[in-house]
Amino acid sequence: MEWMDFALERAKESFKAGEVPVGCLFIYENKIIATGNNTVNETRNATRHAELNCIDQVLKFSDEKHLDYKSVFQNIDVVVTVEPCIMCAAALYELKVRSIIFGCANDRFGGCDSVFNVETIYGSKIKVVGNVKGDEAMQLLKDFYKGENPNAPESKVKKSKKNSVRVKHV
Repeated sequence: MEWMDFALERAKESFKAGEVPVGCLFIYENKIIATGNNTVNETRNATRHAELNCIDQVLKFSDEKHLDYKSVFQNIDVVVTVEPCIMCAAALYELKVRSIIFGCANDRFGGCDSVFNVETIYGSKIKVVGNVKGDEAMQLLKDFYKGENPNAPESKVKKSKKNSVRVKHV
């Protein structure tokens, strides 16, 4: 799928920028009106996922074009390299997007069925298609997690005491 190729390019840009490699497109009337990637590390804001960055762009697009954002969202197809997390899936269901197409499953935070199916809360039917170029998306994640995140908090794990030196006072 051509759209997913473009989303994967966005994910690669995220990877190079030291962000979790997720790329996202919002397609309206067969045109890309929003592109996003994670900016969590850059902004130090845990909510700045690719999907939420795209939502902001669609709101701006709707305002500039004098369109009702609700009807715009209802005609948007979301293409994202990784299954939306529960937070992002909830936002997409709340906005009633037309469809969600994702690459690989998100076994830790997935909101389209891997961990939790957000649809059960909203009841709205959104066409969801997974595993579109999923192997490529998963490989990007694996490559990212092989490295270290320079913005990750310091580990709270205590160091082993057997290597420490004890001084006995006499």
